[in-house]
Amino acid sequence: MSALPGRLASDVPPAVDMTGRDRSGPHGLAAEAETVVELADVQHAAVAIMRNVESVIDGKHSAVQIALTVLLAEGHLLIEDVPGVGKTMLAKALATSVDCTVSRIQFTPDLLPSDVTGVSVYNQAERRFEFKPGAIFANLVIGDEINRASPKTQSALLECMEERQVTVDGHSYRLARPFTVVATQNPIEMEGTYALPEAQRDRFMARISMGYPDPASELAMLDSRDTSSPLSRISAVVTEAQLRGMMTAARGVFASAAVKEYAVAVVRATRDDRDLRLGASPRATLQLIRAAKAQAALHGREYVLPDDIDSLAVAVLGHRLVPTSRALGHRSQDSALLIEETVRRILAATPVPTGSSGRS
Repeated sequence: MSALPGRLASDVPPAVDMTGRDRSGPHGLAAEAETVVELADVQHAAVAIMRNVESVIDGKHSAVQIALTVLLAEGHLLIEDVPGVGKTMLAKALATSVDCTVSRIQFTPDLLPSDVTGVSVYNQAERRFEFKPGAIFANLVIGDEINRASPKTQSALLECMEERQVTVDGHSYRLARPFTVVATQNPIEMEGTYALPEAQRDRFMARISMGYPDPASELAMLDSRDTSSPLSRISAVVTEAQLRGMMTAARGVFASAAVKEYAVAVVRATRDDRDLRLGASPRATLQLIRAAKAQAALHGREYVLPDDIDSLAVAVLGHRLVPTSRALGHRSQDSALLIEETVRRILAATPVPTGSSGRS
């Protein structure tokens, strides 16, 4: 586990006193300052963050936008691709652009669950156990190569990602807001990896793939990284309080009943599709709407369009779907492509709400 630019998780106390005592309120939560942010300011700050990240990641505007959308929607992001295409660099650049606590966990086969969540240690002087928080106690946690750890260690993230808390030895400790996990993984067919279980994948709001850069971007990368890392040339452009305000503004974006019905229809169609053995969960519907609200906020809009659902459906639903063996046939290496085609077919067959903007 290594430190990243910005504040370390150890520099800021967690939201709940690690002894479990009440610190500042009826629920034991520390007071968190929040800056009121208007939608126009959300768009302005988002442009600044994206410009910051894209000075490090060349030619990946769509991936950067979805990563920022997930951050504003208070979700978790899974970046899946082959080694060397910038998965960890994207996570680091996003973390560096926001002035909040950051930690990194390098997942390996010998990593233990207590390395992630923390452990109770006996204090001989005071004759009591004290909780020593793990690397998960940070605002932004980068889980590098998450599928190289055993399923036992991967499961340590389940409660953290869904309930924003950690339970150790019968005591629960709240995680500070914002809390986002950005995990990277190599394709499961590669040696020395463990497939993420369905329950773990379902807790990630979206999955993206970086892909190889185009020739111009790869050539620009050779010049920009010739003498130093581009990460050393960027700094935070948004404070932690501003980020919380942006998240609150994104949650306040209006989603009409018709748009919600459209999202439900798309998700339900995945459960009945002939090519899918496992469809998307109700959690996927909730996260699809949250992501759509965040994307609308990024564009300065006060309302969600069906276009937002369409543009995010593959990223939000794709990693939750399991194709049938009949549909896969001899295409086991192209399951992601098959799922993308299936989602786009479902979108094309699902009627757009009357009176709403159509697909772009």
